[in-house]
Amino acid sequence: MSEFDPALTYTSYLAVDELLQLQRPLSDGPEHDEMLFIIIHQTYELWFKQIIHELKESQKSLEAGDTHRTLALIGRIRTIMKTCVSQIDILETMTPLQFNSFRGRLSASSGFQSAQFRELEAHLGRRDSKMDSHLPIEVQAKISEIKNSRSLWDSTLVYLSKRGHKIPDQYLNRDFSQSYNPNSEVQDALVTVHKTDPESAMVCERLVDFDEGLQEWRYRHVKMVERTIGHKVGTGGSSGVEYLASTLFHPVFPDLWAIRDRF
Repeated sequence: MSEFDPALTYTSYLAVDELLQLQRPLSDGPEHDEMLFIIIHQTYELWFKQIIHELKESQKSLEAGDTHRTLALIGRIRTIMKTCVSQIDILETMTPLQFNSFRGRLSASSGFQSAQFRELEAHLGRRDSKMDSHLPIEVQAKISEIKNSRSLWDSTLVYLSKRGHKIPDQYLNRDFSQSYNPNSEVQDALVTVHKTDPESAMVCERLVDFDEGLQEWRYRHVKMVERTIGHKVGTGGSSGVEYLASTLFHPVFPDLWAIRDRF
């Protein structure tokens, strides 16, 4: 047990003074709404950090066969996703004119450059080179390490295998640097899971909850950007709405969605 520190305060423990110095508007005045824009996106980065923290622990829990802890962890991630969605409601209180009053100051900066979100995607199984090629070399190295390891879904297959379900070895010990391809053998096993193993089925459904939450956040994000800048080129030169829309309707766990019509 750590020693009691009488000098520790709420402010020092949470580094509140430092935290409140991290909002640095660039616009003249500065423009009133730039503060909201900064705080919302800084908060997203904090939530991404927490989701990554929970994903790492979820993978450990799955591979250890701990059903109840896994349910709690994935449930927490799903709840965080709900909070991420609700933050868009706050951002949408800013009108297009209000955003454009400081948008020019953002220069080449773009949410596309969020290293943490790319790290999050890697934990969820994204493996294409385009996801991080624009990021600094040291960040690419960190993401590459993740891309060469099991994704959350790979850890789920280990969990199911340890529960006695027939997951072919070629999927348990595949090349993790490559994208996972949905397949009928795993889907057959998942149908059996749902029919014969209620605890494992609960884990699978919790993953669907999370997947749906992530897709909901992507959709709301697209509509928020479209509502704010229409079809203009995004900051940093990205294609804006067009790029974001291309990420919709691509589930993280396609096998779990493919079996919906088999019950």
